[in-house]
Amino acid sequence: MFPLSRTVSSLFQARLIGLMTACALLGILVVTVLVSGLTVLSAHLIDIGIPWLGALTHWLMGIAFTVIGWFMLPSLIVLIAGMFQDVTLHRIERACYPDTLRPGSPRFWPDLMHDIRFTLWALFLNVLILPFYLIGIGALLSVLLNSYLLGREFFESAAGYHLGKAEARKLGRRHMPEVYLGGFVITVLTLTPLVNLFAPIIALAWMAHLYHSLAPGGIMSSTDGASP
Repeated sequence: MFPLSRTVSSLFQARLIGLMTACALLGILVVTVLVSGLTVLSAHLIDIGIPWLGALTHWLMGIAFTVIGWFMLPSLIVLIAGMFQDVTLHRIERACYPDTLRPGSPRFWPDLMHDIRFTLWALFLNVLILPFYLIGIGALLSVLLNSYLLGREFFESAAGYHLGKAEARKLGRRHMPEVYLGGFVITVLTLTPLVNLFAPIIALAWMAHLYHSLAPGGIMSSTDGASP
């Protein structure tokens, strides 16, 4: 199940470009505030006493926080995507799967508390692996960890739109390889410059198509090229 072309085409079919732009601006704001806040905080907490050395240290810490924040960005995209979740899924369903469109209007941030809890948990797990960056395997562990977390979370969001979270979780467990592969693709997108700004919307679209390919009577075949 690799719905690449279907995902790309649906971004235009469902008229998601405006939402992707809003998502990108929000992502820039979140990362800027996070990195700037950590850099300013470290500048106040660390006082070396030698002006030039202190300035150099603060610059290096700013760069370090930026790199670390880059690899922790996957933990934040669920929170960003949550704001656009119902609208995005509603538009994809209306454009690509009108026969299964859920009745009712899309809601704003339907799973706010769940998204906050997930983000805090994901950030905690990513913080736990920070020491592994010192021995050169932190980036690899980050990708493996976030592929699992994001695959599961985005699939449950897309499938839960129809099934509810509990049934979506059961379906995801039965198709863990496909869900994990989707999570890996999403994680790679979050680490790709410029593309990562649009990753939350792309992730929702990807998993919506994956859900429809795995659900009973799914309309997608096992390869993207055979998709209608």
